[in-house]
Amino acid sequence: MMFPQSNSRHSGSSHLPQQLKFTTSDSCDRIKDEFQLLQAQYHSLKLECDKLASEKSEMQRHYVMYYEMSYGLNIEMHKQHQQQVLGAIERAKQVTAPELNSIIRQQLQVHQLSQLQALALPLTPLPVGLQAPSLPVSASSGLLSLSALGSQGHLPKEDKNGHDGDPRPDDDGDKSD
Repeated sequence: MMFPQSNSRHSGSSHLPQQLKFTTSDSCDRIKDEFQLLQAQYHSLKLECDKLASEKSEMQRHYVMYYEMSYGLNIEMHKQHQQQVLGAIERAKQVTAPELNSIIRQQLQVHQLSQLQALALPLTPLPVGLQAPSLPVSASSGLLSLSALGSQGHLPKEDKNGHDGDPRPDDDGDKSD
């Protein structure tokens, strides 16, 4: 068997040694060019790395600044909440027993009034032309008086000394009468 490439190899072999023949100066020039290319790549990568490092430090600075602001805001809100609680406690300390009883009675009356109004409203819509039955008393005075009558069963009875069931703060149990 004959290989056609073998003929071409022999005929072209005289040119190969001349093409592969490099001088030392050519090799040094080629190494110098590659070194300069690598140096340029290194320089650009170093600049990019420095840029990323500066961005990182800037981001860390912003993070610390936002953390400090958040922490300060949290502390300020906590202080304001404490001040509001202390103010509410002080106001609660200033409320006397009669004022508290008055507020409780008002709340009971409002609650009972709303229950009475809910019972007075029809559950289904009325046919056209019919009106809801009206109460014989006015809504403001009559319902309040009805609720006051209903709440009297819940109020403490007065004792023989004219005091209601609540102990007085200045009453220390000694009776000099």
